[in-house]
Amino acid sequence: MPNNIHKNQRVVVEVDVQNMYYSAKNLYNAKVDFKKLLRQAVYNRQLIRAIAYVIKAKTPDEENFFDALRNIGFEVKIKDLKEYYGGQKKGDWDMGMAIDGIKLAEKMDVFVLVTGDGDFDSLVKHLQARGVRVEVMSFGKSTAKELKESANNFIDMDKQKNKFLI
Repeated sequence: MPNNIHKNQRVVVEVDVQNMYYSAKNLYNAKVDFKKLLRQAVYNRQLIRAIAYVIKAKTPDEENFFDALRNIGFEVKIKDLKEYYGGQKKGDWDMGMAIDGIKLAEKMDVFVLVTGDGDFDSLVKHLQARGVRVEVMSFGKSTAKELKESANNFIDMDKQKNKFLI
């Protein structure tokens, strides 16, 4: 449970779906329950926007998963997996998530960032400098130390893994 919770706080939730997917798979050979994750992130406050950032890899049931995220209440932003000469594949939303967070700063009191990626440390500090409370939710075992330390509150999903895993 986050500290300093007020029901009138305006909350934006951004989820790095690939980061959460691979963390749950690698740590627990399980999948994330995104419905429970969103409920915990909002925590009886006013949800302004919930955005799930996904990579389209043309896998079976991918569209069903994206639809399930929409049905839960997420706006789903999709980016195609890039394949480079030599077979290397890349797909990440770091820059898009950061830009959206900055653009939404005026509309929120609390930013819930669901990722363990330390690259977001600069975004956390920028939003805090603008008066936004930043909460990070992820599996502590796969979360960058600087992200845990810079957040106003870190919600370690490892400590309640049964609550967040399917």
